[in-house]
Amino acid sequence: MDRSNKKWLLCDLHIHTDISDGRLSLPKVIDLYGEKGFDVISITDHLYEQYTINLWLDNNERPCTVPKDGFEDYLALIRTEAQRAWEKYEMLVIPGVEISNNYGKFHILAIDVKEYIDPDQTVEKIIKQIHDQGAVAIAGHPHHKDSEGEMPFIHLWNNHEKYARLFDAWEVANRDDLFNVVGLKKFNYIAGSDFHEKRHLYSWKSLIKAEKNIEAVKEAIRVNKNIAIYLFRKEKPIDMD
Repeated sequence: MDRSNKKWLLCDLHIHTDISDGRLSLPKVIDLYGEKGFDVISITDHLYEQYTINLWLDNNERPCTVPKDGFEDYLALIRTEAQRAWEKYEMLVIPGVEISNNYGKFHILAIDVKEYIDPDQTVEKIIKQIHDQGAVAIAGHPHHKDSEGEMPFIHLWNNHEKYARLFDAWEVANRDDLFNVVGLKKFNYIAGSDFHEKRHLYSWKSLIKAEKNIEAVKEAIRVNKNIAIYLFRKEKPIDMD
């Protein structure tokens, strides 16, 4: 008999707020997920590389990125909301980022990040810095196709043999997409919504069997035995007790 406190946790580990390019504020995101009964979420606003930032600045647009000099404030905001989320909803909120290098055609999720990571580095150096912080590194939407059939973030998949075991997991499902190639390779996997607006709530999610604390969730992702993906479509989540 399993006498541990492990249970199936409804999770979304790929969420953006209006701090980067999402449409909802951090408190509104917390309330949306909390009211829907989620157990664990990670806020993963973008850290963009300088090339993309310069394009925004050249067009007099706001860079949709967490600035380096505002990174500590970003983490502080998440910690404050994480405390409220736990007290109000018993929902665990994990600080994260999506390290986004459009020039290099790769996006990497860092879950439980603690320090700023420069996106203008090689994939290997970024993953090492993620792991040096005790965070989890996830390959973001590695086989995504845009509306024109292009694959804007294809670098990780084009080099999957090189990077396969460096990542703790690969996104096998993202929003409404399923990446069968990740499943066929039997890589460690996770699913996430890539949430930017309310309608994205109804999308692929992860079910993770673990105790409801950050270290247990990270270890479950690394071990990747008690992980399932779930297409969240109902007004209320399924009963997983």
